[in-house]
Amino acid sequence: MTPRRQRMFMVAAIVLGVGVAAWLGTRAFKSNLMLYYDPSDLAVQMPPAGERFRLGGMVEKGSLQKTSGTLDIQFLVTDYKHTVPVKFSGIVPDLFREGQGVVAHGRMQAGTFVADEILAKHDENYMPPEVAESLKNNPPPPNVPVPSASGGT
Repeated sequence: MTPRRQRMFMVAAIVLGVGVAAWLGTRAFKSNLMLYYDPSDLAVQMPPAGERFRLGGMVEKGSLQKTSGTLDIQFLVTDYKHTVPVKFSGIVPDLFREGQGVVAHGRMQAGTFVADEILAKHDENYMPPEVAESLKNNPPPPNVPVPSASGGT
């Protein structure tokens, strides 16, 4: 093999290696991507079956049901326009309660969101930015108090 062919072979191998690395990186990024939906988004279009996503909104007052003797709970997440039933089995955050903002990670199964993780607001004034934006677009009825949104950590 001539030196010129050796260089061309090396350049082709490097280009192929960079292409494979970029493809693997893109594939890994897509598998870790978790989109955010609010109940109104789900009313318009459901994500693909089995896809994990984040559901955010307010826990509807009077909707929290606990199964005695287990860690199972059911509740409704609302953006004051649409609601989505949620099931969760596990320990909920201390600040989780009715009338407060929540973001849940999980999948839709037979019309119910089955959460595998629940995140609640962390102080009296904080609300996740996605929930605040959703509620700005769908204001609550006048008799429902809503915590103010802030971008603090």
